[in-house]
Amino acid sequence: MDNTTLDLILDAIPQPIIAIDASERILCVNSAAVRLVGDKAAQRNYVSILRQPGLLQAIEATLNDDVPRSAKYLSTDGAQDTIFKVSCRAALGGGKGGAKAVILFFEDISQLEEVGQMRRDFVANVSHELRTPLTALIGFIETLRGPARDDAKAATRFLNIMQDEAERMNRLVGDLMSLNRVEGNERVRPRQRVVLNEIIQSTLHSLQPLADQAGVKFEFETPQHPIEINGDSDQLTQVFTNIIGNALKYGASGGRISLRMTTVEREAALRAPGVRIQVIDYGAGMDRLHLPRVTERFYRADDHRSRELGGTGLGLAIVKHIVNRHRGKLNIDSALGEGTTVTVMLPTGILS
Repeated sequence: MDNTTLDLILDAIPQPIIAIDASERILCVNSAAVRLVGDKAAQRNYVSILRQPGLLQAIEATLNDDVPRSAKYLSTDGAQDTIFKVSCRAALGGGKGGAKAVILFFEDISQLEEVGQMRRDFVANVSHELRTPLTALIGFIETLRGPARDDAKAATRFLNIMQDEAERMNRLVGDLMSLNRVEGNERVRPRQRVVLNEIIQSTLHSLQPLADQAGVKFEFETPQHPIEINGDSDQLTQVFTNIIGNALKYGASGGRISLRMTTVEREAALRAPGVRIQVIDYGAGMDRLHLPRVTERFYRADDHRSRELGGTGLGLAIVKHIVNRHRGKLNIDSALGEGTTVTVMLPTGILS
């Protein structure tokens, strides 16, 4: 097989591949690897091209003893980092004298690294969220057993606080279980036909006492005819309970919350007939810099206020997954002093 044929074969492989000979020169670089190291890497010393110490050590060791190794290689285009697992394999092995060449195979593991980081962040966030109320409970229990043992007034006050902290943990555990269930069936399309108008009207009715307490008026604009979609009634109730509940918590200063339901023959975001539900509050709003992250688990635009109001930081993450299950789209728009608009777009056709 001549070198031209070999180059064509290597170029057809979508993963980056680099070959290095015993003299430490780069023998060849396939097309995918050119995007990593440039088109002038061939015939140059690999140390001057690859540079990252962990990978250089793995290459040198495999050249010396023929033993396969792997290392990580970080590449960046200025906007995004890419993490590769690089497998170093001896070719044309020289036995005890070492390899005559080493082939480097680059495997993009960026997504795996991101998933691992998300898992670590999730565990850290859950631990943090639980530690705070647990620490408070332990402190109050010690106080009630000690200095406040015979102080009925203090005991009543501490017990009320302990109840609040226990309820907070209960809400967190409940939301975690709900998020787990939603994520577990996110790819299972709902088959039941439900009337969306009725679900939202029922949600508003259940939240009316909270609205009255906050001095907020609901304004619901909906078509007179029933809007049927494929949906999970309980999950859709959870979606609008979370969204309207957030509007009551953070937008009550506006004095009203508007809900607008409209149908369209072709919703651009869905590329299909759909229904659009907007929940609009006229409160303080939030800085636009938070918008890309508000649906992340445990992300809070106003951490202190959210905790005071009993938020777990999971509500919008649950909403996002439920909307995804219904093949819908979620959009959140807000600005400081201008309130917040949450738009849910759902297909009205039969889901396949």
